Amino acid sequence: MKKKPISPQQSVLFLIGILVVLSLLGLLFVFEASTSEAYRTFGDQYHFLKHHAIGLAIGLVFFSMAALVPADLWLKAAPLLYAGGILSLLLVFIPGIGLNLNGARRWISFGPAVFQPVELMKLALIAYLSSWLSKYQKLPQFLVLLGIPTLLVLLQPDLGSMMVLCAIGFSLYFVAGGQLKQFMLTIGGAAIMVLLAILASPYRRERLLTFLNPTADPTGSSFHVRQLTIALGRGGLFGQGIGNSSQKYAYLPEASTDSIFAIVAEEIGFVGSTIIITLFLTFLILLFRNVIKLPTGSPQRLLGFGIFFWLAIQIILNLAAVVGLVPLTGIPLPFFSYGRSAQVMLLLASGIIVSLGRRK
Repeated sequence: MKKKPISPQQSVLFLIGILVVLSLLGLLFVFEASTSEAYRTFGDQYHFLKHHAIGLAIGLVFFSMAALVPADLWLKAAPLLYAGGILSLLLVFIPGIGLNLNGARRWISFGPAVFQPVELMKLALIAYLSSWLSKYQKLPQFLVLLGIPTLLVLLQPDLGSMMVLCAIGFSLYFVAGGQLKQFMLTIGGAAIMVLLAILASPYRRERLLTFLNPTADPTGSSFHVRQLTIALGRGGLFGQGIGNSSQKYAYLPEASTDSIFAIVAEEIGFVGSTIIITLFLTFLILLFRNVIKLPTGSPQRLLGFGIFFWLAIQIILNLAAVVGLVPLTGIPLPFFSYGRSAQVMLLLASGIIVSLGRRK
């Protein structure tokens, strides 16, 4: 008997179910990975858990709102979103508003609230390019629209987020029907610019050299990579058990943010990690299914693909960096890494996909 295909309504429900599971697992592992750092820094082992839970609650509210309102509203508001994103990127350089942490200006604060503008810019860029590229595929204008936010992000400096913005923009240009020859030449030019940006910064250059020769300085520049390897090795087949990670006790840098999947692998092993990667893969497939049925060349389809590329790029780059396939870039793992700005914006973007999936 022939199987009945999954209906759009069922696809949306499955998407929401996996999203909830991933978010709850992320909440659990943020707590697991952050207890030592939270107690050492704030005297409260639940500090990161409480803040992540607040971000999750806000994100779910935004998700529900985005899922219920027509996705066309984001396209109509795209110019305002783009302008607001650019303004927020400029605010990080204003003393008293922008925060300078560890030599980087990536956050703005309004009283107790702290926000990372690049997360807003990702959605704003997707919405604006989706609306613009559905009418035009003019390469010079496209490069200006993409170049303004990427230059501001590079000045923060945040090379990882700049690469995500570039990858999203070029992917949308290709899907919108940009000429392949122009597309390939632009990709080549962008790759050269990224390489120059890496070589121009001693810190980034050191990260690249560490990736090429991870055993060169195990107690210095290669320390992070070495600790990631130790965490993955300790996980084995079935892991050390929930709560039994030793790498989270100040051994592994960025344990609750960029490197959180190493803690996941250490505690639940290869089998558990494979299950979580399968959940991510299923989530991306469901996103794709909800987007591909939209009319070809429509701004709605480009909006959906932009969000799909955003999530897929960050998941792939984060997991690839953890296992040593690409250099460490500081890109968070969606729904798992601690960071309320990214958490809220990713949930909002997922709600937009649900709204697109509900279109007849």
